[in-house]
Amino acid sequence: MIPRRNIQRVPVQRVGAPRDPQHRAGSATIDMVAIEEPLEIRLVFDGDGGQVDQTRSVSITMRTPGADYELAAGFLVGEGILRDPDELHEIRYCVGKQGEAQQYNVVSVRLRPGVRPDIARLQRNFYTTSSCGVCGKASLEALEVQSCPVLAQDKPLITEQVVCGLEAKLRQAQAVFSKTGGLHGAALFDAQGTLIGAYEDVGRHNAVDKLIGEQFLARRLPLSDSIMLVSGRTSFEIMQKALMGGIAVVAAVGAPSSLAVDLAGNFGMTLLGFVRGESFNIYTGAQRIARA
Repeated sequence: MIPRRNIQRVPVQRVGAPRDPQHRAGSATIDMVAIEEPLEIRLVFDGDGGQVDQTRSVSITMRTPGADYELAAGFLVGEGILRDPDELHEIRYCVGKQGEAQQYNVVSVRLRPGVRPDIARLQRNFYTTSSCGVCGKASLEALEVQSCPVLAQDKPLITEQVVCGLEAKLRQAQAVFSKTGGLHGAALFDAQGTLIGAYEDVGRHNAVDKLIGEQFLARRLPLSDSIMLVSGRTSFEIMQKALMGGIAVVAAVGAPSSLAVDLAGNFGMTLLGFVRGESFNIYTGAQRIARA
């Protein structure tokens, strides 16, 4: 896969006390910002009766370029469309009519012959955004029929010290954030707090998709012994993606939403919030946290 730029240099004028003593207030200088571009995910599968392949556009998201294949795979896992890497034939950037690759903003996910997705599920008809008007109860009920992984209620067992050390490790892994201050992060750890993987993106849900997609393509799902930490808040969508990846413990630097708490409670997940320094809140699943 061709590497993509994720940082752009832009001219700015400093106002007030400058961060860099070499630049006086009001002077022109260069700042670095995180790149944001659209990505369309298309699903390609056998047509009825062996006819021409069907292609469905299943998502268009604004993302930071990089790990686009992992993002596409993780999104489809979270939606319950992909359950096994063997269902995949290939993931590639789409090719234009002239035979030249497009500008890497359209990814095509081709399923193996005979693998048919649940078309109804592709409609994403049980929720779209936090303002779509679908009630929380309906969202949870829709998730319950997706054959989610069954989570063990006694693992992983994590100490308070491990939880308190996660934020610093995530921050160290956020190379682009350290330069731009403009990206969310998601990281996966084992029960001892060892970093397994981390991704950044302008969208927190995209960072989670990249993280889970990488593990899916490496045949490591379900992630039953892992902890996921996100840099912002936790929403229903973040918890749904974690659940479909088999992650029982989700921690966040910020606060959870009410529906995130409900989802975690209904499915036996451990949800932690305000993981900052030496303190954090346990919203659900306290049995997985070994208290000092």
